[in-house]
Amino acid sequence: MPDFRRTRRSPPTPSQTPRRPASPGHRSRRRRTRRNRGIGPGLGAMTGPLIEQVGRLHAVELDRDLIPRLKDRFGEHLSIHEADALRFDFAALADELGPLRVVGNLPYNISTPLLFHLLASSGRIVDMHFMLQKEVVDRLCAEPGTGEYGRLTVCVAARAEARRLMKVGPGAFNPPPKVDSAIVRLVPRPPPFEIKDLSRFDALVAAAFAQRRKTLNNTLKGVVNAEQFAAAGIDPGLRAERLSPADFARLTATL
Repeated sequence: MPDFRRTRRSPPTPSQTPRRPASPGHRSRRRRTRRNRGIGPGLGAMTGPLIEQVGRLHAVELDRDLIPRLKDRFGEHLSIHEADALRFDFAALADELGPLRVVGNLPYNISTPLLFHLLASSGRIVDMHFMLQKEVVDRLCAEPGTGEYGRLTVCVAARAEARRLMKVGPGAFNPPPKVDSAIVRLVPRPPPFEIKDLSRFDALVAAAFAQRRKTLNNTLKGVVNAEQFAAAGIDPGLRAERLSPADFARLTATL
């Protein structure tokens, strides 16, 4: 899994209780044969409306104090797995229940590592709907050449299709956070371009974006030579943000 630890400040997470849940489960009526999976149900502000749509949920919750309250409220409609979502074996659950649909309101500090933990089981997951800080969703759905486009965009594009569904303002939470949120849909799929070695691809993308202001000729010095740039049809005078995910895959293939 790529290491996406960031050195700059981390804004506060919008983990407050939604006043009016923005439920991403509206399509589940057509997919009742798929097992729906919630991450961090909290006090159940989103869990209740989801259960109304799908009938039954499996949830991952680490807080032992919340689990009895959730069981009392939802009874047999909610199966709770007491675990850390970052370590939970989603693939094993899918082997037991069938393909999963995953939903959650993810805090900022675990959102990226959790996304890649889930994408490691992508063959067993139909789709994922998450409420995240808007900044993260902007990065997931960014286009090449924009300020939001970066390592996260490219590495997720190699594993899934990301689509922004809606913005959720601070007024939807109680108490209101100081940041905007957004809901994103992630659909795991093979990349629409060939990647021969995903680990090498991730490493190349990480190196290219390590210093955003510098050109590829500088950031990839000692990693990619002039002949390899030429073979991939990539101008080494460009910055990483100008390359599409397919460009990075083509450059990786020359290594």
